[in-house]
Amino acid sequence: MLWVRDVQKSETAWLAPIFKDLKLIEAWGTGIRKMQAEAAKYRNIGLVLKETGNTFQVQFVKENRTPEVTPEVRLLQVMAGEMSRKEIRESLKLKDEEHFRKAYLLPALQAELIEMTIPDKPRSSKQRYRITEKGRTALSKTGES
Repeated sequence: MLWVRDVQKSETAWLAPIFKDLKLIEAWGTGIRKMQAEAAKYRNIGLVLKETGNTFQVQFVKENRTPEVTPEVRLLQVMAGEMSRKEIRESLKLKDEEHFRKAYLLPALQAELIEMTIPDKPRSSKQRYRITEKGRTALSKTGES
């Protein structure tokens, strides 16, 4: 994430000698590019360049956002091998069977993140669920696995 306002070279030409003396740049324009490249290495850091009157500001802005974890991802995080519906629900510490089915199980099945071990008999008492390849990929993107 990078926010940069285009600054004309003529507007800030007086800054180049100062930055060069501080060894922040080797030539005009490289210091800003170096700061942009460095800020781009960090996911939640933005670089803001501002010129207000006689001042020039470089701000590093940190966003404190944590990604939202969906019910399907929570379900994937508790899955271990093949599990029954009850085992999954209890691992999620959920009590309401209907809520679990509608908010967690069905969306994960529809998104093909998990699959039934006996797809021909969805109501079987021996029915279990396992993570699919698509589910493993989704889980690895969250940093879990």
